[in-house]
Amino acid sequence: MMTTNSLSQLFHYRTGVLATMHQKERVIAPILAEQLGVQIIVPQDFNTDKFGTFTRDVKRSGSQLDAAKLKAETAVTFTGLTLAFASEGSFGAHPAIPFLPYNREIVLLIDRTHDLEIVGEATSTETNYRHQLVKSLEEALAFAQKIGFPAHGLVAMSEPQPTQASHIVKGITDEAHLIETVTWLLTKFGQAHLETDMRAMHNPTRMKVIAQATRDLIQQVNHCCPQCGTPGFALVERKPGLPCALCGSPTELTLAVTHRCKKCHFSNVTYFADGQEFADPGQCAYCNP
Repeated sequence: MMTTNSLSQLFHYRTGVLATMHQKERVIAPILAEQLGVQIIVPQDFNTDKFGTFTRDVKRSGSQLDAAKLKAETAVTFTGLTLAFASEGSFGAHPAIPFLPYNREIVLLIDRTHDLEIVGEATSTETNYRHQLVKSLEEALAFAQKIGFPAHGLVAMSEPQPTQASHIVKGITDEAHLIETVTWLLTKFGQAHLETDMRAMHNPTRMKVIAQATRDLIQQVNHCCPQCGTPGFALVERKPGLPCALCGSPTELTLAVTHRCKKCHFSNVTYFADGQEFADPGQCAYCNP
């Protein structure tokens, strides 16, 4: 059985590679150093854009987790280190409230020495993820003001669905550059498609969520299997059905969660993991149709 001391020794004084080219080490590295004793390096000339871009000119292959794994595994090969970290974000409509924007961030740890793969996650509706097709400079400047420019960067492109041949200008962080770029696009194409630059170094709002996902990774590392002690005793399933406090009907809220060990495959089911034995009637489809 692994103890707290032996758990810390898994990572203490080790060097890990962070697969990034977008300055995510600014928030990830200090947390890993403080909580795990890991010293982070960022490889030079490591192009993570080849795994997919937010501007869609390079499509992401596979799921969000697949992309993070590919980044981390490539970084291991690139550096020869056995400990690697990678982050991957996604943006879109909230799964339950479609009109709300939604940001999900994961931070992955892979350890080839101890055969570990652990994921931290954070979600947030506090994101400036937006886009707009503009036909005038005035529209462009108004959009920039809405998204928190210039603290948050912008991307300008010739069309909403770009290809590798499209005109795309990323990292616009000052008004003169914005005016110059939009004016050129309007003159050449009659329009400009503007988007928030969701790369971490140009989006401090997103960077905060990456930090939250890193802290969740630390919690997952410290959650060890009750049977074999392996770190990363992971949540693999949420079962809905928490009964309504008024009528007793099952709701969509979580009744039980299942954790499973990737090493020995031990599973544990916990009921009322969120500390609630009954759901508010406002969440009941029968009481509040």
